[in-house]
Parts: sequence; C-alpha cells; structure tokens
Amino acid sequence: MTLQNDSTAPPADAAPADAAPASPGGHGDEPDAGGTAPDAAAPSPAPEPPVRPSRRRSASLVIAGALVAVIAGSTLFLAGWTLGQQAAQQPGTPVSEQQAWQPFWDTYAAITERYAGGPVDRSALVQGAIKGMIAALDDPFSFYMTPDAFKASLQDISGQFSGIGTTVGTVDAKGTNATCTPLSSTCRLAVESVIPGSPAEQAGLQPGDVIAGVDGTSVDGLTVDQTTQKIRGPKGTDVTLSIARGAAAPFSVTITRANILQPEVSTETLAAGAVGYIKLAGFSDQASIDFKAAVAADVKAGRKALLVDLRGNPGGFVTAARDIASQFLASGTVFWEQDAAGHLTEVSAEPGGAATDPSIKVVVLVDGGTASASEIVSAALHDHGRAELVGSKTYGKGTVQQWTQLEGDNGGFRLTIARWLTPDKVWINRVGITPDVVVPSQSTKPGQDPVLDAGLKALGYSPVG
Repeated sequence: MTLQNDSTAPPADAAPADAAPASPGGHGDEPDAGGTAPDAAAPSPAPEPPVRPSRRRSASLVIAGALVAVIAGSTLFLAGWTLGQQAAQQPGTPVSEQQAWQPFWDTYAAITERYAGGPVDRSALVQGAIKGMIAALDDPFSFYMTPDAFKASLQDISGQFSGIGTTVGTVDAKGTNATCTPLSSTCRLAVESVIPGSPAEQAGLQPGDVIAGVDGTSVDGLTVDQTTQKIRGPKGTDVTLSIARGAAAPFSVTITRANILQPEVSTETLAAGAVGYIKLAGFSDQASIDFKAAVAADVKAGRKALLVDLRGNPGGFVTAARDIASQFLASGTVFWEQDAAGHLTEVSAEPGGAATDPSIKVVVLVDGGTASASEIVSAALHDHGRAELVGSKTYGKGTVQQWTQLEGDNGGFRLTIARWLTPDKVWINRVGITPDVVVPSQSTKPGQDPVLDAGLKALGYSPVG
C-alpha cells in the first residue's frame, strides 16, 4: 500500500528542534528520512478570476508515501515516501463554486488593481492566501511552508539536516509531557534529548531545558513547527535561545548551526547479555534497515528477551513502521488507513520477520514523546499480544499528512489526508495509548531509569540500577 505522504512527523509532539514526522510527523531537529528532493516545478501563472479562465494547465508536485509523525518541533510522522507524479489541474474557479469564491476574487482584484500603499507582490498574495486557507482548517499538522521551509523539511525527512542537534516536545507548566498548541505559559517547548557531538551539546543544553525565546523574541503564540523553523537555519549561522532551566534564572545561549546526522538505531545488551536493548529514534528507511539488522543479531545470538525503546520517538515513514512491526508479527494487521471518504485499507505485516517466534519475549518502552509511527508499532504489537508496553501514556497522533510542492517558487504545504487506526480499529488521536505497566513521569538522578528498570522486570530480569 502506498500512503500519501506529508513526515514524524513529525511531529509535532516530540521532534528534533532544529531539523527533523513529519511524522511525523514532528518537534525540532528532524533526522532526514532518506530520499532525493524533488526538482522545482515550472513557474505558475498568476491566478485568474473565473470570468477569464485560462486553458493553461498547472501542476503541483505531490510527495507520496505516508507520514506519521508528530510535530515536536518539526518532526513528521513519515511512512515511507516517494515522489508522486505531477497532477495536472485546470486553473481558475470551477463553475459550480464561482459564487462561493467570488468574495476571494473580488478581494484579489481590489488589491491588485486599486491598492495604493505600494507595489503589490503577487507571489506574496498567493502564498498568503494558501497559508490562510490551510490555517482555517485549525489542524496543527496541516500548514503552508515557504520555499525555504519546504526545502528544509525535505532535508529533514532524509535524515540529515542543518540545525543545533536537539529533539523537542511540549510540556505543561509543571514540566510534564503534554499534547498542546500554541506555545504559552502552560504549553512550553522543552528539549527532550541532545544529539551527542552536536552544537547543542557543545553549548551545554540539557534535556528538560525550556526554550522560551528565539533570537530575542518570545515563542508564545507560535506552534512547535513555527518555532523550530526559527531554530533551524543554514550551517555556520548563529541562533540565540532564551532558556529556562528549573528554578534558576533564565539565560541566553548562542549556538552556531551545523549539519546534523542523527543516528536512529542504537543497541546494547542488558542483564549480563541476556536481554537485547534497541533504541529507535526515528522511522526513516535507513532506520528500518538498521533495526532489522539489530533484531536479527539479537536473535542469532540466542537472546529470548528484547527491549524496544520508543521513548521520545516522534515517528516517521509509515512503511518503516510496518516493516519494524513485521519483525515481531508473522502476519495480521499492523494498522488501518481511513481516507477522507471513510474507506478503510488494511496494512498487513510483511513475512520474514526475525523475531516472530512467540518464545521471544518483547517489551516496548513508551512515553509522552512516543508518537505517530511509534504509536503504530506500539499499538500493533500490543493489540496482537506480542509485546507488553511499559512507561507513560503516548502522545496521541492518529493522522497521516501529505506534502505537496507548489509549482514555481511558491513553497508547499502539508495536509492531513488520512487517519490511521490500530489493528482493533481504535483511533488514538489526542488520546494516546496507555501502557500495560504505567511508570509515573518523575525526575530521576543521573544514571537512574525507572522505566527501563520496569521493562526489565516485565521481562523477568533484575533492574540495572
């Protein structure tokens, strides 16, 4: 199945704060999901009112593939994306909708013909109209992107981006993970993780730091994506963040952006080598390949207990979610996709998974930053009784976005084009998934991880701490 794509995510939820669902998708620096950016489309003609319809055909480039990413700064929940074909459309207003669109054309004509405040930038008018239409949907995962922002987003879903090297998510006034928008005193943007070796790490940023301002301007009133767009930027340029850390006085830090490549799969063994631990940070095509290899290595080593850590994972490609879930499911539904007309399409597990043997016990670690594609995998393994979920309630993003590049240098937009449902046909959007073993979110001392300890206990092993 090919899901129309948006990204993690993105989304956004927990997401890289300077680069990378969607998914996601997504919130912040997003890792690239792999792929090649589309070529720019041909210049588009100026819009014409219905009384003078043009016979010229216009085209918009659709990036297909399904994104399931939560926007945690800018991350998309992707699901395997490909470049779609150019969809030709007749410019102008359809006869059946002329009356509804007449106020728009009257306004456009008045501005272009009678505005006396200065030169009129027609491209700015068109982009503003598109932005306004999508904003009217009141959907935090659907939005217009300027040409530069659209190009940056394509870099994000390829797994490589230019930024400071953090993932971010939203928290409430007490610092607890929260699904909220726009940013405010009760909906704050916080650093979830810092990529090792990144400019953010070198500058001393820490998980839990609240980003209150960018370049001297408060982020209140902005969405996570809008904020992360401000944090991102070309390699070698500076960005100044206003940081609130615990009870200490707020401070500012200037960070020089760099090209970031975020490793999405990391592994280790626990319980004297008896438990395989796999941390998954995103759902790109490469992450899917690396994850398969990690699971296969654990199985080959004879391990009968696996811990899959999806905490803080904002999502990514839907196809990657299917492939990763298929490592543990020999057959059955991974998720359902429901389009705008209400039609349901079943997405089933792919054969050949390395850990489908039911004697291999699996536990998945989740939290409020687990979103979109991460929730697809979590729900699939849970509904089939293949894994036990441990941690705190997940983010709750149950939609898929499509990315469309507008012709000419007019940017593009992300639009929600489908819902995804669990194998039991439950829509978890804005609800999330409550784990089997709930471990309350709480501050811990360095080196302590009560969620990981609970996961080991669920597998029958002693806590590492």
